[in-house]
Amino acid sequence: MRHERPQPGAQLSLSDQDEGLRHQVFLTDTPSSGGGSAQFLEARHRGHATVEDHIRYGKDTGFDRFPSRHFPPNAARLELSLAAIDLPAWSRVLLLDDGLADAEPKELRYRLLHVAARLTRDGGRLHLRISATWPWRHELPTAFHRLAALPRTAS
Repeated sequence: MRHERPQPGAQLSLSDQDEGLRHQVFLTDTPSSGGGSAQFLEARHRGHATVEDHIRYGKDTGFDRFPSRHFPPNAARLELSLAAIDLPAWSRVLLLDDGLADAEPKELRYRLLHVAARLTRDGGRLHLRISATWPWRHELPTAFHRLAALPRTAS
C-alpha cells in the first residue's frame, strides 16, 4: 500500500478524507524472495497504467455503450468500437508526432476529424484543401503523406 498527496482538484473517496491522502493498494502473488521488493512491485504495477489508459480510450470511442438486448447488434457494435480504438492508436504510432502522438481520442477527433476541409480531384490527383484559419492545418496533410509512404502489403 502507498499513500500520496492528491493532485489539486482531485476528489477523494470517503476513506481518503480522514488523512487528506490518497491510498493505493495492490495485491500480488509474487514472492518477496524472488526480487519482489516493494519498490520493484510498485514500478511493475505502475507499468499497468497504460492498460487503464486504453480502457479509458475505449470508453471514449463507444466501447461502453451497447444498443440492444440482442447479441447480433451488440456484436456489430463491439467490432466497430474495437476498430474505433485501433485506428487512432495506430495513427498516433505511425502517422502523428509532437503533441498529437500522445493525444486522447477526443482531442484527435477535434483537431483532425472535425477539420473544415474539402477533398478535390484535379487531373486524376486528390487534393486536400484545408481552411487557412484552422490551427492544425499542417498536421493532417503530414499524416496523409506518411500514410501514403507506408509500405503496401502483398495481396
